Amino acid sequence: MSPPYPVELLTLFPGMVSGYLGASILGKAQEKGLLSATVTDIREYAEGKHRVTDDAPYGGGAGMVMKPEPLVAAISAARARLPGAKVLLMSPRGATFTQVTARELVAHTAGLILVCGRYEGVDERVMSHLDGELSLGDFVLTGGEIAAMAVVDAVARLVPGVLGNVASSVSESFEGGTLEHPQYTRPPVFQGVEVPAALQSGDHARIARWRRWKSLVLTRERRPDLFARLTLSKADEKLLARREEEL
Repeated sequence: MSPPYPVELLTLFPGMVSGYLGASILGKAQEKGLLSATVTDIREYAEGKHRVTDDAPYGGGAGMVMKPEPLVAAISAARARLPGAKVLLMSPRGATFTQVTARELVAHTAGLILVCGRYEGVDERVMSHLDGELSLGDFVLTGGEIAAMAVVDAVARLVPGVLGNVASSVSESFEGGTLEHPQYTRPPVFQGVEVPAALQSGDHARIARWRRWKSLVLTRERRPDLFARLTLSKADEKLLARREEEL
């Protein structure tokens, strides 16, 4: 059995993330020895009676800035625990995190160390101790904890064995460049809306056609940017030319 994929989160608010990491799929992954998730309080590396981790910005301005000394000390200690792990700061100016990024990170088996920023930002001198910065998108959060949990969740799902069904991770949105097709379960009719006939047919080829057709249609309607990057096969083009009742 392969060793667990190691993840460590550096944060000023460990209580925010420890509960999430110990629940549901992530918790079960740790119980199975597939994932190792550690939460470290940055304040443990701050000096002085009050363990101060922030200070006013040079040049003035609103808010406070995370001090370099405790952060660099926490990062150095984490690197010693996880040699070779990638160290990434969750930051709105970082590279956008995507499903492709998640696959690249899970392939880096030495693991992942995520630094959760807070306040107005992190002292720039910390950057030389990082391997990069990651962002969830063009918006600003109060801190990096929510973003870090999202990254861990997305990466952990790709660790072999974490999901009960291997097909689950390869059929989801973005895996094939398209959005995922809609999902239905019982009852067959709810509030007058019926499950598509193709899904009730028992015909696996027909079900596959419908799912591919719906994925293409949804991507074209909701994410034209993704659709524009697709290389459509002749079969895809024929599918898009058909109506649902013709599938």
